Amino acid sequence: MKKLLIGLAIIFTILSVIFSALPLDTIAFLPIGLAIIFCLLLLKKSNANQKKLPNFLLLLCALSSLFVLGKLLLIKDEVLKDAKFEKEKKETKKEAKKELEDLEKDLE
Repeated sequence: MKKLLIGLAIIFTILSVIFSALPLDTIAFLPIGLAIIFCLLLLKKSNANQKKLPNFLLLLCALSSLFVLGKLLLIKDEVLKDAKFEKEKKETKKEAKKELEDLEKDLE
């Protein structure tokens, strides 16, 4: 049972670190929560001299959750209007309209 908890805690801690680095927003809290649960269970099952690994994994989970919260609260997703692109788009429309008019004159 203890080996299973160690494996699950390590796997979900690694997933939580990976998910916190990716732009997945709140989805990253799922592996973080599972990792914390398994780490706490492992901490409860461990002897006094075997608590280094669960404590280290809990520290990684806490740092991952802080990183995700920081990204969520501090980074604002904004869509800016690209004036240069809009200008080029209007010019392209004008040019295309002019070319069509020239083609119509040539056909007449």
